[in-house]
Order: sequence, then C-alpha cells, then structure tokens
Amino acid sequence: MSPEAGAPLVEVRGVTRRYGPVLANDRIDLELRAGEVHALLGENGAGKSTLSKIIYGFVRPDAGELRVGGRPAALRSPRDARALGIGMVFQDFMLIPALSVLENIALFLTDLPPVPSRRAVAGRIRAQGERFGLAVDPDAPVRQLSVGDRQKVEILKLLLAQARVLIFDEPTKVLAPHEVDALFRVFAALKAEGYSILFITHKLREVLRCADRITVLRRGRVAGGFGPSEAREEDLVAMMFGAREAEAQARTEEAPRAPGAPVLELRSACCAAAGSETALRDLDLCIGQGEIVGVAGVSGSGQKELGDLILGLRPLASGGKRFLGADASRWSIARMREQGCAFIPEDPLAMAAVAGMSVRENLALGTGRRYHKGARLDWRALEAGMAASFQALAFPVPPLDPPIAALSGGNLQRVVIAREMAHAPRLIVALYPTRGLDVPSAASVRALLLRARDGGAGVLLISEDLEELAGMADRLLVLFAGAIRGEFRRGAWQAEAVGRLMTGSMAAARG
Repeated sequence: MSPEAGAPLVEVRGVTRRYGPVLANDRIDLELRAGEVHALLGENGAGKSTLSKIIYGFVRPDAGELRVGGRPAALRSPRDARALGIGMVFQDFMLIPALSVLENIALFLTDLPPVPSRRAVAGRIRAQGERFGLAVDPDAPVRQLSVGDRQKVEILKLLLAQARVLIFDEPTKVLAPHEVDALFRVFAALKAEGYSILFITHKLREVLRCADRITVLRRGRVAGGFGPSEAREEDLVAMMFGAREAEAQARTEEAPRAPGAPVLELRSACCAAAGSETALRDLDLCIGQGEIVGVAGVSGSGQKELGDLILGLRPLASGGKRFLGADASRWSIARMREQGCAFIPEDPLAMAAVAGMSVRENLALGTGRRYHKGARLDWRALEAGMAASFQALAFPVPPLDPPIAALSGGNLQRVVIAREMAHAPRLIVALYPTRGLDVPSAASVRALLLRARDGGAGVLLISEDLEELAGMADRLLVLFAGAIRGEFRRGAWQAEAVGRLMTGSMAAARG
C-alpha cells in the first residue's frame, strides 16, 4: 500500500557534518514526504551533495538524526539505504554499456533466484515501464540507448528494487528539452502513487515548474524554503546568494550583431573516430570577429572532438582549417595558442592542468614565453598578470602553493578560466565554461565572454544549457553524431525544435 500522501518518508533532524575545518552541513532539518517533489537548491559548497550522500548512506553525520518511516535509521552504506526504500540516480549513470537493459537491472536486484527467469524479469521491466512512462526494450544493449533512455533504466532499477524515496542529482543536466518534459511526466506519475522525489538541480526554472516544495541551502545551513506558489526566480537567487548576485543574473536581450572578418573557418572538415570517440563529418563552420557561435548537442555528439580539432589535438582527415586568414590545417597546438587561441576544456584537470604541479606552476602553462626573462620565468610578473585576470572575473585568488588537484572542481575551473582569459585571446573555444560554477561565478564568466566578444574576439561556446546559449549566442549550431544538423540566428529558434535536432529526430534545419 502506498503511504498516505504528505506523510514524511524521510526526516532529517539537526544533521551536522564536518570535513576538517569545513562545516559542510550545519544542523539541517528536512522532510521528504510521500507524493511530492522536493527541490534542493544551493551554490557550490552549500552542502547539497553532502546531505544527499547522508540520506543515501554514503556519508555518516557527525550529529543529528535520520528517520525513515518514522523510525531512527543508522545508515552505514547505500545498501542500508536501499533496504529501507531509498534510491539515488547519479549524474554519471551506473550502467554497464556492454550488457542489455535486462542484465543491468537484474544485477541490481536482490530478490531474484540464483538462476532468474529472463521472461519474468522482462515482464517486470515492461510493467513498470508502462505504469510510469519509462518504456524501454529489455533486450536493447545499453550502449545503443540515448541518454534519456539510459536514465529510464536507472529509474527502473530503483523502482524494481522497491525504492519509495528517489534522489535525483542534476537529472536534467544531459537531457534535451523534450527529454526533460518526459522526465517531469515521470515525476508526476511517481507522485500520483505516493513516491517521494528529492530533486537536486541548478536550473531554477525547472524547479519552479515541477517542485511542490523548495529548500535552499547556503553555506551548509537551510537558508529558507518556499512552496511553488510563493517562489519567484529572483527570490530564489537572492536567498542563495544575496541581492547583489541576483542582479547579476540578468541575461542579455540584445539583437544578434553582424560579425567581422573570419577568425576561424572549417571547410568540409572531417576527422576519423578512435575507440569511443565521435567522428566529425563535413563540418562547415565560420566564427567572425565580435561573434559568439553557440553549439548545442547531447553528450557524445562530437563536442569534445570539435574542440580538439580546432586546437590542433586532432588531425584533419580531409577538409581545411583557417585561423586569422592563414591555413592552419597542420598547425601544432603551441602555434594555435601562440597566435591567440584560448581553450577552456570540458575536463579541466584532465585537459588543462597537471595534477601534481602547484596552482602557481599550472598558471604558467600555456603562456608561451610571455613571462620569461632569458631562460628564467618571472614568477612575480606571472602572479601579477594572473591576479589581474582573477580580479576581472571576480574570482577569489586561490592559494598558489598547493597542488592544483587539491582544489575543488569549481575552484580548479576558475584557475583554468583565469589563465586562459588573461591575455586578450583572438579566439576562445569554451566547452561548458560554467559547469561546476555557482550562479555568481557563472555570471562573471558569461559577462567576460561577452566583453571579449565586444572587444573583437570570436567565441565558440559549447554548452548543455539551452538557456545559456539563448542568452549568449549570436548564432546557434546543433551538433548530432558528429555533423551539424541545424543553424539558427538569435531569437529564430525554439527549444523544442532544437532539442529534437539534438537527438536526431528531425531533419537538418536553418533558421
């Protein structure tokens, strides 16, 4: 029998968790009730991840109490949480691509006999899929599924394991707009049957669209809460960061501008694939001076490979590349960077930093001979130049002596962005530059990219956030399976149409 609607399934009372001197959660109270979506908001470091890990049994609190079904619960592991009906859908799916949907789900279930019946398991998958709008072929290999369908498999795993409380960590991060709509329909179906959903996200408009209650964390504490009829976007941002940062959220509404002379041109560019990489096919792309060209696409559509091609990490199989009017088809990475190409990669630690080197040493990477005096590097001049870049971005300057790998993901991203933007680049290739940043820091990065564009730089902005692209890009390209499927001018596209192009369900379009 489903719990009574509105009854608390999980109660968090006075939960506190420290990591050394850092107070991650400070006396937090929270209720997850049957038949509701409870959204959890907060900036980076606000304590959302720690709290979700406590509820799922990954982390044990230093103080406070967790109650499940009205009874105290001491969770020592996720296994304990799952035994009490708590499940979690992570940002990075916990699936084995080589196995089928049925095999992935069967590995997760604990109630199957030693030799389970494939027909019986498939029947359970189909029944739950039809019941909650999660239909997926049990025999399909996971590697062939779209991101949206993989997420369905993750949810089905939890439902078939009898979870009643479902934690979703940034579930819309890699979904196209129509897939987000489908996920929210799943939320509605789950709510109707008494499930409790904890929805962790940075997308305020999605929260206002689907949440029954909203809790805002700030610096490890509960800053406040709202019902859906009480909250406005500006109110949520103000509670998360304060009124000054709320004002920084204003998005540009200017009309698209005519670009200047080409900074970068790709002509019928093709690149071969290696391993799990995506081949690029017949790309025609031009970025002009004073122009931001946005690229939308679901994960794995060739975004990383496009950035690698422009920078020189990936050779052309055919076609051509021109940079500032010169044939750059065979230029090295060093030459591209020396000529004014800045690169903000998808994975800063893997692509733009050396983990064992200090922050100061990493800031010196990629600067050519700008800070050299003869054979020696002028560390004082380097630090002054980088401090000015941090200041322009409104980023705090981190400690320079620790290894860069000791920084949090958001702080590491800030270091890389500050280094790459320090010297007025002519072309900026930015892959997800605001990923991992809190709202005011992301606003600072966007403002800097706009200033760089206004100063005559060309910008290629690859993002998974269509709202960000709508506010920033003068032109929008849609990438799918390594090819450009659509091109639109600012204001001449709708999110639904772009989303369908992103998933290959519509023919190529121009707008």
